[in-house]
Amino acid sequence: MENTNYIKLLIFAPEITARIEYTFEFIFKNILGVDLVFSSNQEEFQKSELPKINYSANNLLSGLFLKAHSILFDKNIPAQEIEIVEYQQLQLFFPTSNDSFLPFDPFATTFYLISRYEEYLAKTTDEHERFTDSDNTLVRLGLQKKPIVDQMAYWIAEKISEQFPEFKFRERTFQLITTIDIDNAWAFKNKSLHISLGGIAKAVFHRHWNELKQRIAVFFRLRNDPYDTYKYILETYQSKLDHLIFFFLIGDRNQFDKNISYKNKPFRKLIANLASACKVGIHPSYASNDKPWLFEKEKERLEKIIHQPVTQSRQHFLKLKFPKTYQNLLKSGITEDYTMGFASLTGFRAGTCTPFPFFDLSRNKSTELIIHPFQAMDVTLKNYMHLKPKEAWNLIEELMLEVKKVNGTFISLWHNESLKDSGQWLEWRKVFEQILEKGLILENE
Repeated sequence: MENTNYIKLLIFAPEITARIEYTFEFIFKNILGVDLVFSSNQEEFQKSELPKINYSANNLLSGLFLKAHSILFDKNIPAQEIEIVEYQQLQLFFPTSNDSFLPFDPFATTFYLISRYEEYLAKTTDEHERFTDSDNTLVRLGLQKKPIVDQMAYWIAEKISEQFPEFKFRERTFQLITTIDIDNAWAFKNKSLHISLGGIAKAVFHRHWNELKQRIAVFFRLRNDPYDTYKYILETYQSKLDHLIFFFLIGDRNQFDKNISYKNKPFRKLIANLASACKVGIHPSYASNDKPWLFEKEKERLEKIIHQPVTQSRQHFLKLKFPKTYQNLLKSGITEDYTMGFASLTGFRAGTCTPFPFFDLSRNKSTELIIHPFQAMDVTLKNYMHLKPKEAWNLIEELMLEVKKVNGTFISLWHNESLKDSGQWLEWRKVFEQILEKGLILENE
């Protein structure tokens, strides 16, 4: 996004905390492209002729006033009461006062959502020790299908412009990113003899004759391996390869980590070839989530294969524990993560379609790790929501249009195996292609 020379915005607060700087900079710099000046000097604020916001407990009768919620001044993580405020036919929270320019506090709301505040306080998790989607505040309020944080940023900009016509903000453009997780590079080929014989025995025992036929056909090279969809993916994106990111699982084999051994030569060649054409990141193994030293080992493996630093990641099974997972990634040199999304739903887990820095609540500070939220995953649509391809596309298009309204970034998550266009994944390639087609239209509008 281009830098602008637009007029600066002055923010007054009685104390300029790390949370205030983080939240206001995300809304104004990251979303609106506006430069900020912070001040805790009341006299300086009142004399200033800049467009300005007073974020405090007292109306100074100068600039726009918003009665501040306590969350941005706290230094610990107390439980927050979610008191509902109706605005624009939506259920929002953290009420303000009658003389505030909005009836709810969008700054407190934004911080609560993008810091993932509630996930630090979670008392229950699912079978994979993940924060339960149904416990998400946005889900409970029916807001998960809207990038509400981005919408709030534009509501704030509108209010500022009404009082300060000279206030200008940047017009950004819609962006599309498609990510591919490689949990299992091939269904049958390039497996060890032990694993291949085990697979054959299992297919015979369970009388899975079609699978047995496929195995034999692949072995004698009479047909392509069903998970070998890489040529199709690259041809689909052709000149738009910069829109693609592949995440490779190269951890040791165990219950939830089933990929080819990182020592396998064809697998290493596949990784190197894709890394020469597209962005490549690491898919930390299920086992590594609680073992940082194991992740370091996996990252080193991938770096040796692609001969470049690995700085992007997405957790296998979307395993994300606040703040440990992100703290461990930071220590290992990861600067961008793509795990932030729902496992069982589509939509905006953190309420935004704009990449944002990880704010470590346990240390009360912003970090250098950038979180890229995604909005839809293939397995979610088919296995959790039980949608047919056409139904899935209708839902995805709805989400893409919501992202377009705020010109954010639409990110989808796919697997090489879901693009095989046969069996349970028949006709899902069409959905994959429709995302690109629609995304390119929205980028150019």
